[in-house]
Amino acid sequence: MAPLYVAHQGARLRIHNRRLTVEAAEGNPPPILANVPLGQVSQVVLFGNIGLTTPAIHALLSEGIEVVFLTQDGDYRGRLSGELTPHVPLRRAQYRHLEDPAFTLGMAHGFVRAKLEHQRTLLQRHQREAPDPAVSAAVTSLEHFLRQVPHKTTLASLRGLEGAATAAYFSGYRRFFDPIWRFEARQRRPPPDPVNVLLSLGYTLLAELATSAVRTVGLDPYAGFLHEVVYNRPALGLDLMEEFRPVVDGLVLWACRSGQMTPEDFHPGDAERPVILGERGRRVFLQAFEERLERRFTHPLSGQTLTLRQCLIEQARQIAHRITTGQAGYQGMGFR
Repeated sequence: MAPLYVAHQGARLRIHNRRLTVEAAEGNPPPILANVPLGQVSQVVLFGNIGLTTPAIHALLSEGIEVVFLTQDGDYRGRLSGELTPHVPLRRAQYRHLEDPAFTLGMAHGFVRAKLEHQRTLLQRHQREAPDPAVSAAVTSLEHFLRQVPHKTTLASLRGLEGAATAAYFSGYRRFFDPIWRFEARQRRPPPDPVNVLLSLGYTLLAELATSAVRTVGLDPYAGFLHEVVYNRPALGLDLMEEFRPVVDGLVLWACRSGQMTPEDFHPGDAERPVILGERGRRVFLQAFEERLERRFTHPLSGQTLTLRQCLIEQARQIAHRITTGQAGYQGMGFR
């Protein structure tokens, strides 16, 4: 199953004979943009002004299919989901361990280490294509930070290390882009250039997948270990997504360097949104994102060959297992 993305402004989702139909706003009768069996949809992601009929909402809730609401530019706004899964003992253990500083720190160590290892791998892979002293320096910095991870004894110091390591990583990552993309550094609010726009969109989609994976195994996505627990922020979903961020980074790099996307796919906006991704570019990026999620990897714990989407769920199961057994830590995928 795959998500259904709807970005056509003014479109409306209906349900008929257990099929989701996406109708355009214009036309009489309105043209059908998509017609998909309900059983083949894992999630519905709506960009901007998209409508849902009440029968469609009821059908989606009854099937446990989440609806994620994003702005037209891909900023997260909220979600529609059914009841919580009945995993009370697991959640009780999760909340209990959140009060244990040693367990919380042990989990956070694992999340940070997995992320930095994957970032280092991505830089090393592309460095072989075109050696660059700045990229080499970033790799060396990441190796230094990786050695320091186990020595951090507080969450504050670990988060500080993670922030410094990420800055070092992007100082190397940006060297892979042609100057026409105007990518100088990672900036989020608002993204000032096309690369940052794509990174933000990709991370938003990834965060939704990670949060859904956490829900799938019965955990509370809002009770995390590395990320601070803040109202309405899926801290555990963000914990899980950390090691997968370079998947998005690699996708953005491919999109910009392969010619699949060009600077012409973006146009100027206003002060709040200085750079806007056009409809063609969004379509290309979403398709590439889905194709990337269907790539298969051997999961290091289960030994199974799984799609990347399935690996997210397996990693969420690892978190649940560690919570249940009380064995703090987290083993990353070891991407190569």
